[in-house]
Formats: sequence, structure tokens, C-alpha cells
Amino acid sequence: MSTEEHAAGAPKGEVIASIAYLNGRREREVPIEEVGQYVGQGHGMLWIGLRNPGPELLAKVASELGACDKNQEEMLEAHRRPKIIDYGNMILIVAITVEVEAERPIFGETQFLIGDGFLVTVRRGATAGHSPLRERLEASPDLLKRGSDYVASELLDWLVDRYVAAAGKIETVVEGAEQKLLIRGAKDSDIRRLYRQRRDLLRIHTVVSPLAEICRRLARVEMSAVDEHARPYFGEVADRVLRVDELFNSLRESLAFAFEASLMIGQAAQNDTTRKLASWAAILAVPTAIAGIYGMNFEFMPELKSPWGYPVTLGVIATACSVLYWRFRKSGWL
Repeated sequence: MSTEEHAAGAPKGEVIASIAYLNGRREREVPIEEVGQYVGQGHGMLWIGLRNPGPELLAKVASELGACDKNQEEMLEAHRRPKIIDYGNMILIVAITVEVEAERPIFGETQFLIGDGFLVTVRRGATAGHSPLRERLEASPDLLKRGSDYVASELLDWLVDRYVAAAGKIETVVEGAEQKLLIRGAKDSDIRRLYRQRRDLLRIHTVVSPLAEICRRLARVEMSAVDEHARPYFGEVADRVLRVDELFNSLRESLAFAFEASLMIGQAAQNDTTRKLASWAAILAVPTAIAGIYGMNFEFMPELKSPWGYPVTLGVIATACSVLYWRFRKSGWL
């Protein structure tokens, strides 16, 4: 039975893997009851992967590894933003995952508990597992034997890859929204969807940007659970997080620019319609005014009894309207 299904001594589905590595190579599967034996050994690494674990299982794993009560309470708590806590003998890193389904972001949580000779990953709500990264590292024992801190940096880098994938999907959604706004203008439904998309991007920014500062701290601050040779890897991850965060910000600005452009296009179309209506109103005012004057039925009016009065009046009306139409057409109002 594969370790990606369950580990001995734990509920099926909650423990994805509990594997001991020696010199970067898989040694054996470790039951949860025996994980405490691998703490502080210095000659290998224990990698435990948990998915949506229950409070009893999580508390048991943390207790076996020697985590303090505050550490256990923090791991049991649900988080909405990234954070890092240094407990001296181990470090807890909380990262927020971002996946995109049906054009909407889905947020999850991944915790990394780094200690002497062990690494625990706890996933809640994250749809993508760590199996591809585990297989890649197992294929390169020289990388895996560097320790739990190096593996944690690879996991964070893998998490940034998921951010990039999510940004690619959201970029497609943003491009579609831009085309709709620029082609047919902003309708009520489009404005509501645009507001929702901008709120989603703002929330992504709030959960992604703190991770850069966390990685910088791991790269610059001396911590007992992070070897000095592993710090540069966290620095590289911090740079990647900043670039991805800038990408999400640029997508949010693109939506704002598209909305402003659609408003300008709509305003220009409205002004054009107003100019046309004003032009036709001015043209129609000529026959209306003349007909109103001659409709007052005074007895003594110019050309009222003349046989040429009616055609002359029509000619004057046609000439005046033609001149106005030509001038408005020349000025671009018609």
C-alpha cells in the first residue's frame, strides 16, 4: 500500500506520508507512535505529511516531536494570513495556498513545522498535494539529505509555483473582462463581476505579500532550526514571492484601467449622441419657427396673399436646413 494513501497507526486519509530518510534515501515508513524516536538523531530526516488532520492526531504528532503547548495550540488554530513563529528548537511557518476554480480563487492553509531531523507539513483546504515535489527530491538524494530546512525552502518555492499557476488562470479571466468592457461597455452585471474580481485580487495580495517578509526573515535572522547554508534558498523564494505579488497587483490595475476605459468610451458615445440630437433639434427648429410665425393668422403678413408665398417659404426652409446640416456635418456633429 502506498504511503501517499496512509501511514501505519493513523486514520486513513489524514496521514499522507510518514517516511524516514537516511542520507537522502527512503529508509522506511514510520508509525505515528514512533515519530518521537527520530527527533534530534542528526543522521536522518523524518518527513510527515498531514492533510486535514483531526485535533487528536495533530496534537499527538506535535507531542511526540516535543512541541510545546503554545506550538500545539497554534497548529490547531485556523489561520487567514501567513506567519512565522520561532520556538527555539523548532519553527512554525504558516502559508496560505491559492487555487483557482470556476474563475474564483480558493484559499487553503499549509503549515510547516521545522525541527532537528524532522519536517511536518499540515494541509487544510489545499487541493494540490506535495507528492510531485517529494518524488523529485527522492530522485535527487544529494538534495534531500541537506535537511528539513532545505526541504522547507523547496516546499515554499513549490507553493510559489502554485501562485504562478493561479495568476495565469486569473490573467485569462482578466483579459476576458477587458475585452467585454472595451467592446460592449460596462453593464450592471459587468460592474458587479469587476468589483468581485478586484476584491479577489486584493485578498490574494493580502495572503501572498507577507510570505516574502517571512522568507526574508528566514534568510537573514539566525535561527537554530535553519542552517546557515539553507538561508540563501529562502532569500530566492522571497524574491519570487515579490515578483508574483507584483503580477497580482498588475492584474488588479488592469481591471481598473479597463473599467476607466469603458467609462470613457461610454461617455464619448453619450457625448456623440448628445451632439447629434442637438444638431437635429437646431435643424428642425427652423421649419418649426417659420410655421409657428405664419400660423398666427394675422391678416397683414408678408407674402400671405402672394401666389409664390408658399413655395418661397418652403425654399427658405429647405435652404436654411441644408446650410445647418452642412455646417453640422462639417464640424463632425452629424
